[in-house]
Amino acid sequence: MSSPLDNLYLVWLYSHVGDVDVKVHRRTYWKLLRKLYSTEFIWIVPNDDARVEDGRDLRYEFFEDAEIPYNDETDEWLHLGCSFFEMLIGLSRRLGYLTESSVKDSFWHILRNIGLHEYNDAYSSDFSPAVEEVTNRIIWRTYGGDGHGGLFPLRRAEKDQTKIEIWYQLNTYVLEKEHLGG
Repeated sequence: MSSPLDNLYLVWLYSHVGDVDVKVHRRTYWKLLRKLYSTEFIWIVPNDDARVEDGRDLRYEFFEDAEIPYNDETDEWLHLGCSFFEMLIGLSRRLGYLTESSVKDSFWHILRNIGLHEYNDAYSSDFSPAVEEVTNRIIWRTYGGDGHGGLFPLRRAEKDQTKIEIWYQLNTYVLEKEHLGG
């Protein structure tokens, strides 16, 4: 994923969750978000393919914004697998809609939930293994039944969150936050 189209698209994606003009490494997340972009989100629970489609839909929006013409080559690119980063942005849009928050705030809220918010570009160690552990844990549903270790940890889970599609996890999380006062 290092074509000119990928690079333009990554900058476009980044602009939804951060300021692309910031140069201070402790306030940028290019390395982390590039890693999330290079990790494919695979769904294993029924209906989580909708999260893939939310992520891939961003590509069509990007094409419209960047006025990129459709052709055989771009059509192939449009149908590649969904990256973890794309899935998170699509999910952040939905969370933002439900909570009346910005996509950026919702995205960083989710990254705090999964423990990746600290990996800015000033981070001195190689954090790739930690990011891989988190993305694998989420993809393969090896987090706790209460959602801890996943995208949406709950205080009171009535069902095993590892078996529930992400959309319902998100909604349960939002309802619990509202019920418990944030």
